[in-house]
Amino acid sequence: MEQLMGRPARTPGGRRRRADTRWAVWFALTFAGMTTVLDWASGGLTVARADLWALLAVAVFAVLRPPRVTAGGGRLTVRGLVRVRRVRTDALAGVWRDGRIATRLLLRDADGHRVTLDLRVLVADPLLLHELDTGARRSLEAGTLSHGTDILRLLGRHLDDTATRGILDASGLERGR
Repeated sequence: MEQLMGRPARTPGGRRRRADTRWAVWFALTFAGMTTVLDWASGGLTVARADLWALLAVAVFAVLRPPRVTAGGGRLTVRGLVRVRRVRTDALAGVWRDGRIATRLLLRDADGHRVTLDLRVLVADPLLLHELDTGARRSLEAGTLSHGTDILRLLGRHLDDTATRGILDASGLERGR
């Protein structure tokens, strides 16, 4: 596990990332199988073409694989297909919400580094949100966070409400209306 500033990085073990990875594997294997079978049925399958279908299936998996998000030591790291992006959560300059359907969080730190993070990652791992919230509070204290405090507050409230509903549903209690 990666060390960041003396504290171990936290890798979310959320079910959502594993499910998305399984879906990407399943889709890539289905793509490879279907294209190979169709090529074989048409009579044009050769070793070179089978290799091509396998290579394309690997490319499909690489594109569909969800990014890996780690947090710890005042940093948030997103490892995507090609790039690794990091922001210092204790020196955030701004937080923006992007998109209405597939909502993403855009984070920028005082050094100019940027990270785009899918909100489903934060919903799947509240401890990751806690790391982000702790860093945002430090940024507010330091005076670097100039935009996005409302977004973080609303996001925290929404996740708290979701967790409360889940606990009440699991315990069999109904919410009073």
